[in-house]
This record gives sequence, C-alpha cells and structure tokens, in this order.
Amino acid sequence: MPADGDHKDTKDTKNDKDRANEISHVVIGAAIEVHRIVGPGLLESAYEECLAHELALQGLRCLHQVPVALEYKGLTLGCAYRLDILVENLVVVEVKAVERLDPIHTAQVLTYLRMRQVWLGLLINFHVPVIRNGIKRVVLN
Repeated sequence: MPADGDHKDTKDTKNDKDRANEISHVVIGAAIEVHRIVGPGLLESAYEECLAHELALQGLRCLHQVPVALEYKGLTLGCAYRLDILVENLVVVEVKAVERLDPIHTAQVLTYLRMRQVWLGLLINFHVPVIRNGIKRVVLN
C-alpha cells in the first residue's frame, strides 16, 4: 500500500481504466521516440530519465523512482522497493535494458501494481533492435 497517500481508496472505475489505456498509448509512443533517438545499449537509468522527460514534454505528470512501501503483519518497510515511473498515478512503467525479459520482470511489475493499487503497467526493454518487441503490457486482475 502506498505510503504517500497518492492512491485512490476506491476500486478502479471504468474512467480510470479508459484513461490508463490512453496514457499507455502515449507512453509507448514516448518509448518509441526515446529509442529512435538514443537507440539500444544505454543503462536503464538513462532510458528512465529520457522517458520521464519525454512524457513531461507531452504534458503527462510522472514521478520516477517512486518509493513503494511493504506492509507485513504490522511491520511497514517505508521504501521496500522503488518503481521506475508512475504516470498520472494510473500507469506503472518499469524500464529495463536487458538481453531478454524474463518472468521475474513481469512478477516485479505485478507486485508494484498490487502495492500501488494500480491496474495497468508497462514493462519496457530498451535493449532490443525494435522497441515494439521490447514492450509488454501487464494488467492486474
């Protein structure tokens, strides 16, 4: 559960899901633009900064390196994890620069979705010749 209070306590509404879908299209377009300009071969942190900047240029509010708290039987770890980018408090973006995406990367995004109570995530691997092949949509059921 988020420690910063930015999440909604209500269940996802249809409008939130529609907005998240719209945002995901913008994020994918921004990832394509970043990859087109800088290409593969950089560190994840560089792609994260470039993507966050591109999203800001497109008018989206995004936070990066967002602390994610973990609660376990009364114990709260205030910053157990850090998710890469949170866009408009509706879409989690996890940036990778790896040889291939593995199931553990998807599990990581699902964990962030559960902990932030967000419905949609994008797992984006920039270490590919064609960025569309490095994008995976992750949905919390």
